[in-house]
Amino acid sequence: MGIPWDDVVLIQKGKNPGDPSVVTVNCPDKAGLGCDLCRVILEFGLCITRGDFSTDGKWCYIVLWVVPHPSSPRVDWESLKNRLLSACPSCLVSFFFDQQSNVSLPPPLYLLKVFCLDRKGLLHDVTKVLCELELTIQRVKVMTTPDGRVLDLFFITDGMDLLHTEQRRDDTCEHLSAVLGDYCISCELQLAGPEYESQQGFSSLSPEVAEELFSCEMSDKEGHVQALSPDKIKKASITTDNVLSPAHTLLQIQCADQKGLFYDILRTSKDCNIQIAYGRFYPSDKGSRNIELFIQQMDGKKILDPKSRAALCSHLKEEIHHPLRVTIASRGPDTELLVANPVELCGKGRPRVFYDVTFALKMLGICVFSAEIGRHSTSDRQWEVYRLLLDESPAFPLASSRARSEIIDRVRRTLMGW
Repeated sequence: MGIPWDDVVLIQKGKNPGDPSVVTVNCPDKAGLGCDLCRVILEFGLCITRGDFSTDGKWCYIVLWVVPHPSSPRVDWESLKNRLLSACPSCLVSFFFDQQSNVSLPPPLYLLKVFCLDRKGLLHDVTKVLCELELTIQRVKVMTTPDGRVLDLFFITDGMDLLHTEQRRDDTCEHLSAVLGDYCISCELQLAGPEYESQQGFSSLSPEVAEELFSCEMSDKEGHVQALSPDKIKKASITTDNVLSPAHTLLQIQCADQKGLFYDILRTSKDCNIQIAYGRFYPSDKGSRNIELFIQQMDGKKILDPKSRAALCSHLKEEIHHPLRVTIASRGPDTELLVANPVELCGKGRPRVFYDVTFALKMLGICVFSAEIGRHSTSDRQWEVYRLLLDESPAFPLASSRARSEIIDRVRRTLMGW
């Protein structure tokens, strides 16, 4: 009937500090499984340094070498194993069909209300606690009152699926209260009601801001910011070959390393309905990453049409160079930081974006006056957009173009893991 459930996911932790841990997954295959596993690994703050996987369309074998990112909270390896298991199809046929029938049910949504005194880094500290507790932020609304108090509304889902228990809710509030200390006034956690629908609304972006965020081509402003990171702007090289394999198209990618790179490539392949039979992900001598993928179309055939291959390569280049978009704009008298995150066709966005953005602002000593997360649709996809109104800082006068460029650069570097 299959292999023992405990052997579906195996994790061998590195023997010495800095050594990669090895994650092995051996289970039935499903469409987009590699992308789903990489999303979980990224959610736990881990970077994939090497990867090797193969599938015959029914069964897959995946090996990933992972290391924690320096800015990430401590990794709970047992919890990671359980989350990876939950992403894998069951080895038991009867349970597999039960799992498939429930796959479309969305997880319960909860509302966390945190009322506290304001201070620098507060928003990131709350976000860090939620990440450590495996609580995923779906929406957020942050409001600062004139008397220096902050009301944070977090709409969250639970990776452990335990928020329906009073113990889990109490533990979450107690953990937050302990971290915030005397700054915490109150903390409440309950099942979200109709108020969630009212938070789904999102003030529309101006045409100028939308063009800068979602344009495929780099604007002059973005090019200037990229120039602040000259060691990271190496263009990706992507080629295809239909000669080497009788049944598959070989896709070869060489590019600079960055956080979530393997996830972005598999996410793009999944959304383009590309099937991957075998793949390798490994570092080169020059510090870049090499990826080799043997791929097919959904009909099980090679990609023979030159236009289709060119379109796939172009799409992959765009996702590798600009997996996330960052800009600063004026919103009346205020300065607003905007970060756009592409949403998968399944409706899920890239994990830990809010964590990285708030971490970058905390390191710069910049306070957030208000924040919100919403969705924005363009002609070809949906985006998750993070909007944060920034407080003036003596170190970063927000009217200065240089200060704005430095903020964008720091946020981008943090998001990309540079």
